This record gives sequence, C-alpha cells and structure tokens, in this order.
Amino acid sequence: MSSVDSKKSVIFNSTNGICPIGEIVGKKNISESNIPVLSCEGACIRGEIARLAANNVSKEQGYGRGCHGELITVPESAIAQWIKNAEKVVLIDGCFLRCHGRVIENIIDKEKLIQFDALSHYKKYTDIFDYDDVAEEERKEVAQSVSDWIMDSLNDPLARSASSCSTSDEKSGVCCG
Repeated sequence: MSSVDSKKSVIFNSTNGICPIGEIVGKKNISESNIPVLSCEGACIRGEIARLAANNVSKEQGYGRGCHGELITVPESAIAQWIKNAEKVVLIDGCFLRCHGRVIENIIDKEKLIQFDALSHYKKYTDIFDYDDVAEEERKEVAQSVSDWIMDSLNDPLARSASSCSTSDEKSGVCCG
C-alpha cells in the first residue's frame, strides 16, 4: 500500500528577474486596492473557461487580473505583494479538482480566498478535453455566464466575506467554510 502525503513541496530555482509590466500592474492594483482575480490555467476546456471568466471578472470595477506564476515563483514582485496583501482574493478553478485553490491556500491567508468551481455552474464538457472541440463563440458565452454568476455572488449582500474552504459547496460551487 502506498501512502499519500497530505502536503507536497515543489522546488524551483529562484530568480533575480522581474517582469517590468507586472511591476507596473502590481503597483497600480495596490494603489487602487483592487481585488486580485486568479484562475485555473489548465489545458482543457474547463481550464480555458475558468481563464476566460477570470479575464471578464478582472475587468469589473475594483478587480484586477493576478498572475499566479509571479505569486508562486517571484514572491517579492509587486504582483505577488498585491495578491498576498489584498483584503480578499477571487480564485476561479476550472473543476472540482481545485488545483489552483489547493496551491494558493498555502501561499495566502485562506480566509481571504473566495473560491469558485466554474464547472459546477455550467455543468458541461465533462467528456471533452481539448478546448478547440468547443466553438470559440460558445466558450466565450459559457465563460460570460460563469463570470456573471461570480459577480452576482460577489455582489450579493448576503454572501459571506472571504472565507476558507476545503471543498466547494456542491449546490453553489462557491467554497465556503
């Protein structure tokens, strides 16, 4: 029998490099107190819809698109500092595996993280992997539906403020502890 460790470590080489535009965007979002929006970046259709939805949400007033790559591998960058110090962070995972949520929960305060499982909202494409197997217009429509659902949830005065979670609520797809 094999046992699975509850936590795994990923080792990567540090860098002295910075992303010049990331520094500008991070500092701008810090000064404007925007809420970072992160997403699953998975290769399949579910990851693509989450990514497109995050792009939509980040265009709303008070939100900005965060880069998980900088957050994870360039922890002193302006983008990473913005995400780590934000009052709350929106994370859109592509499906029930919560890949990004499980990683990000170990980097930022879990109680600041508001997580969404996009697949629980639109409930299709479970038998498709390649995003090109879904027409671009349909991908955009589904992503818009997801982003509308997320914004409705975030704007609902009865919704909780950022809360921790370990699994998504099966009915809503929103993680809430």
